[in-house]
Amino acid sequence: MPLKRFKPYTPSRRSMTVSDFSELTGKAPEKSLLESKRRISGRNNQGRVTMRRRGGGARRKYRIVDFRRDKDGIPARVSALEYDPNRSAHIALLVYADGEKRYIVAPAGLAVGQTVLSGDEGVEFEVGNCMPLSRMPLGANVYNVELRPGAGGQIARAAGNGCQLLAKEGRYVALRLPSGEMRRVLSNCRATVGRVGNEEWQNVHLGKAGRTRWLGRRPKVRGVVMNPVDHPHGGGEGRTSGGRHPVSPWGTPAKGYKTRKKSKSTNKYIIRRRNG
Repeated sequence: MPLKRFKPYTPSRRSMTVSDFSELTGKAPEKSLLESKRRISGRNNQGRVTMRRRGGGARRKYRIVDFRRDKDGIPARVSALEYDPNRSAHIALLVYADGEKRYIVAPAGLAVGQTVLSGDEGVEFEVGNCMPLSRMPLGANVYNVELRPGAGGQIARAAGNGCQLLAKEGRYVALRLPSGEMRRVLSNCRATVGRVGNEEWQNVHLGKAGRTRWLGRRPKVRGVVMNPVDHPHGGGEGRTSGGRHPVSPWGTPAKGYKTRKKSKSTNKYIIRRRNG
């Protein structure tokens, strides 16, 4: 999807870009698949801030997306491609032959009117179809990959993302994840053929602070301009660089420090660590 640029009639318009949404169907979202979305603004169940710099933003409704793809053997027609304010990817509205409607994460190349299918047998290797990893050819690009059979897709769901099937080893397949990590996944886990659409999302330039606020993100303040009581980098006479290696407000090193637990039970499935 191409990006739309503007004449620089204000300073913020000069560098601002937006998606032109030309691929999307101009229709209201399916009411039966909408839920109200309560804002928590980075607070936990005690009302305390557990994620800083969150709050405000435009009101949203949650779209119920089918990550399991468990309606096997029933063909579904792509009725519409829609915008989802809760994720970077676009979503596709499927109308099944029995009349049920569901949203899925839309892959690149999916078009309105196309038919998709999910299941173990009789499903062709085509974009948008869902099947177990064991039935896919080596080198295949997949997205919405399950980590546990039947749990629903958890990997590669953001715009432009996808995994590559590298090898088949007994009960497992080896996947290259979007981060560069190589990982074993059970071969009876399901995935969807293709890559997530809306690849140009990563090139969108917000252009102004107000547009960031619409997304529910509040301003970020550097630690070196805080007081010593607020941050380890705070205080000092005049402008300082912090006087120590960069850390978080709680003292954890901020650059290059590995935070993954050495005893994590899923370490045995990782063939090669991610890049960086």
